[in-house]
Order: sequence, then C-alpha cells, then structure tokens
Amino acid sequence: MSSTSRSVADLSPAQSSPKRDYTNLVAHLRPVGGVMQRMQLFVDRVWDEFHTKGVSWVGFYTIDPQNPEQMLLGPRRDKPACSPIGLHGACGRCLTSSRPLVVTDVAHLGAGYIACDPRDRSEVVLPCVINQGSAWAVLDIDSHEVNAFDVHDAVMLSRLLSQMGLTAQMTSDAADVVVV
Repeated sequence: MSSTSRSVADLSPAQSSPKRDYTNLVAHLRPVGGVMQRMQLFVDRVWDEFHTKGVSWVGFYTIDPQNPEQMLLGPRRDKPACSPIGLHGACGRCLTSSRPLVVTDVAHLGAGYIACDPRDRSEVVLPCVINQGSAWAVLDIDSHEVNAFDVHDAVMLSRLLSQMGLTAQMTSDAADVVVV
C-alpha cells in the first residue's frame, strides 16, 4: 500500500483550522438504549448536522464475529455501502492500529483503498475501543471533497464517541491522529 503519512505539524494553517462546529452535538448528544441504538442515534445526529457541510456518508463497521479478518456494515446514513470489507483499507488500518485516521485524499491510499462510492475523495475514521485497548468497530465518515476533514474533526468525533459510550479511548491530543 502506497501512502504518505504526515504529522500535524506538517499541516498548513488552512488545513488545521476547524471546518465544522461540534457545539450543538456536544451539548445535545446523549447515550440512550443499547449499543446499536446509540450507534444509530450517533449516525443520525452527525448526518443531520453535517450532510450539508461536506459529509457524503456516515456509518459504522464492526468486526465480523464469524471472520475477524473482515468488517460488517452497521448503522449508516444516507445510503448503503460495501459489506463485508477487509482490513486493508482506511477502516481496517484504523481498526488494527486503534488510532484515528484522517485521509486528506483517498488517492494517497493507493490500491488498498476500498471505494464504496467512487465520488469519495477524503475520509475520517475513528476506532471504537473497549477497555482492553482493542477496537471492536470503526466510525467512518466520507466526503466527495479533498481535504474535507482535519485533526479537529477527529478529536471532536472521538469526544462524541466517548460521550455516547461507544469507545473507552478518547483522542484529546492531535498527535494521536494519523494524517494521510
């Protein structure tokens, strides 16, 4: 897989300034029900807040209990996506490393990229981690725009996942985010 990783320090000021305001989600998103209900609520609220702000798709992938080398599509908006998927794409990289991943341009992922929608140009992927430190799922958010996501998105989405009880690991430090 051909990819170029950059540190947060390598980002230009335009790339590091926040692209989305998460204030409303932080104030109002609260956990209710079981895990699947919380995942669906999360997806619905993020979609409602950001589908007009460069987001083309929001969804979860969970580890396939019958084949841990692949992931199954979970709650998502606003259209179906590939399922099952292997661990070689951005979602797999995030799942196996348990680190948030910002893909500024999916072309950087080369042949390892899984294109569910050929119009997608960038994505942010976050691990949902259990107390032992391993990921059980990932949150994947796509855009038809290059550079649609930044470290601020990854940090805020991680905070929301934690707030919803969907991860035991909250990313608060930009240095924890892998930017490709």
